[in-house]
Amino acid sequence: MEQGFDIQSYMARGVERVVGDIVKATLRNPRESAYMAKFALASRAATRRRRKAEEVGEHIPPFLIASITSQCNLHCAGCYSRCNHATVDAEPVRQLSAEEWLRIFAEADDLGVSFILLAGGEPMIRRDIIDAAGKRPNILFPVFTNGTFMDDWYFRLFDRCRNLVPIMSIEGERGTTDARRGEGVYDTLIGNMDELSQRGLIFGASVTVTTKNTGEVTSDAFLKKLSDRGCKAVIFVEFVPVTDDSREFAPGEKEREILSAQIARLRRERPEMVYIAFPGDEKSSGGCVAAGRGFFHINAHGGAEPCPFSPYSDINVRDTSLREALRSPLFRALRSGGFLDDDHAGGCVLYKKRVLVEALLNKETTNDGKEG
Repeated sequence: MEQGFDIQSYMARGVERVVGDIVKATLRNPRESAYMAKFALASRAATRRRRKAEEVGEHIPPFLIASITSQCNLHCAGCYSRCNHATVDAEPVRQLSAEEWLRIFAEADDLGVSFILLAGGEPMIRRDIIDAAGKRPNILFPVFTNGTFMDDWYFRLFDRCRNLVPIMSIEGERGTTDARRGEGVYDTLIGNMDELSQRGLIFGASVTVTTKNTGEVTSDAFLKKLSDRGCKAVIFVEFVPVTDDSREFAPGEKEREILSAQIARLRRERPEMVYIAFPGDEKSSGGCVAAGRGFFHINAHGGAEPCPFSPYSDINVRDTSLREALRSPLFRALRSGGFLDDDHAGGCVLYKKRVLVEALLNKETTNDGKEG
């Protein structure tokens, strides 16, 4: 990690840049732009709260990833969550209730968290939780969805609660998307985009970058189609293989170089959309920003984890506060032990170090047992 790097300042600047870019991208939509201008003020206030906490030795990340359900209706090829058994077909038992998530959202708001990414499984299965999230206007909730549960109820909710922003997963054109996600999914996504655009609602796209689609998803032709339909943000996520037979999909150095160069060009030449790359944008952060450094993850059962790709937990928010979860022994050890500092070439640094993370978790658990 670079000497003297200030993670708080870096993340604050990153939040301000993203918010500013979204404000610019919504200038032609008065209602959306008005909400984003108010959110920009709330975001700056949240930044001040985080800085104040930092002054007394407490680091609060601006982002939280909340997997609000383990259930999903699709079986996407190479899905890391299914491979980790974190995603299932049936409704899971003992997942957090809407009331528990609402408490978490309120705590996050008080701490100064500006963004909570709602994920799953398929988050739009949990209408009760997404409805509750809409009641926290100081937080922007990108909803990472496969789009198959979008209906008139959701369109009306998104119109009423502008802090809920659907981010639909698409892999490229029809053939590429349907090959990974299932026949007919592409047409469903395009129909949703057109409906959202006609209603004047902001939305984004999430693209899993693989060896099979790097050129396609960074092409002007594909991105112009998204932009013409009203898309305001594209989030590129590098495929992380969690099984040997899916390694062929993981981007190598060639694909990462193409992605990096294309994103730099797109930010210059196509500013009508916001472009975010994960983990590519982490390189300028001095390493991985998981485990509370820039964000952390809460799974559907309440376990606080470093990130979705590193599903290890030693504390549950059912039993404690969000603030205490950030102080968990595992998170503290990961942040202080050099686990996050690698300027990694790509993929997920904590996934690559999973054996070390597992050993660290076992060590922390053993120590807690001895102390008790």
